[in-house]
Amino acid sequence: MVEKSGASGGTNDRGRVAWFNGRILPERDVRVPFRDRSFKYGDAVFDLARTFKGVPFRLVEHVERLYHSLSYVQIDPGISPKRMLEITHEVLEANRGLLGPHSDYWVGQRISRGLDPVDGETPEHDGPNVIIECTPIPFLSRARGFRDGLNVIVPSVRRVPPDCLSPRAKTHNYLNLVMGDLEARARDPEAWAVLLDVNGNLCEGLGSNIFLVRDGVLVTPRVDFVLPGVTRETVIGLALDAGIPVAEQDTALYDAYTADEVFLTSTSLCICPVREINGVAPAASAVPGPVTKRLMDAFSELVGMDYVAQYLAHLSPTAGQAREPAGSPQKATA
Repeated sequence: MVEKSGASGGTNDRGRVAWFNGRILPERDVRVPFRDRSFKYGDAVFDLARTFKGVPFRLVEHVERLYHSLSYVQIDPGISPKRMLEITHEVLEANRGLLGPHSDYWVGQRISRGLDPVDGETPEHDGPNVIIECTPIPFLSRARGFRDGLNVIVPSVRRVPPDCLSPRAKTHNYLNLVMGDLEARARDPEAWAVLLDVNGNLCEGLGSNIFLVRDGVLVTPRVDFVLPGVTRETVIGLALDAGIPVAEQDTALYDAYTADEVFLTSTSLCICPVREINGVAPAASAVPGPVTKRLMDAFSELVGMDYVAQYLAHLSPTAGQAREPAGSPQKATA
């Protein structure tokens, strides 16, 4: 049984709520102690799905990846995957009424190893700290990418090699990616960083995977060097279903500079075209290019809504009407 805090236990009168160590609380009352190892060392894992029209997409796959990350870093949350899914749905349902027009949530879980106690003192909470929460997706700040394409900058910072720390675990230790992102944004505040691996091949960005289209083939970096994004896997599946060949391989900057099309994938972006990478524009005369557009339309059909129009709707009252809805409406399911 989940204990709700406050007289009403609701959300609409007090803002968003989150689940914290067994209770649903207003977000402002979720307080992780400063001795928690996630704050001290980044010693925690997390995962985030997103909703479409308030319905979570592939939540099961995200929770499965969460538990793989937990196993890798040897944290036992004390909650089964099935129960984690149930609580996540409860938190989403409690926050659903706060969604506005053209809005959706990230919905996810954050689990730290817990506190480093002071010697001889009994901590208030012993064991992992678990948070399950909803965060509004920042559509407005990202919408121009769907109108104009994203600007990608490759920083000098290289991705931590997999023989030091596996990129396949989604941990709170994001400082490597943050440093690359800071460098890119110092050159262009709206740029998206994509780091190289230690061998000089394209790798990944802060929460994003990169794809190239060359001679009709969809190319993306090998999973050994990147977080295997749920959206990445979805796009690969959509491409194969559409008869588009897919190659997972080492991908040099040369390949990006000579590509016909480039796009990024992420949980929130889904698929977003790239206008240029380090100032070099893909060969396709339009943004998005034809293969990217085909996959974007297929993704919209899969999730049951025109996600691009959802982004564009945040630019102006009529911008969201720029594209016809793709496909027939279907529910995005876990």
